[in-house]
Amino acid sequence: MSQNTFKKKIQQGSSPKGNGKNIFTMIEEKLNVTGILGEGVPVHFAPPFFFAAFLALIYIWSNHRADNMIRKIEKLQQEVEDVRADVTTLEAEFMLSSKQSEVAKKIAPLGIVEIDEPPIKIIVD
Repeated sequence: MSQNTFKKKIQQGSSPKGNGKNIFTMIEEKLNVTGILGEGVPVHFAPPFFFAAFLALIYIWSNHRADNMIRKIEKLQQEVEDVRADVTTLEAEFMLSSKQSEVAKKIAPLGIVEIDEPPIKIIVD
């Protein structure tokens, strides 16, 4: 039984130079593609290659998403620290303004004065 082989096509004056070589055949000769891959590209390697390329894309996308998430988290943490400082300042001001002496100073222009006597206890028989 004979073995199946590829027929070699003969190019007739396909290039303007007349020697039948184009850029792709020169690249193939320089890189020795037929020595590495044989007579053709092995198609049975395509699915694993595409699967590996797909996994690489998912990995790159995942890293970019994680970096963006880290940037957002750091930005929000800085905002939380700023708001926490503002709340602390406002609480301190509120505590100061709610003291009895501060309230007395604020209502003095209205003519209301602070009681000097302590309250009396009423006892009913």
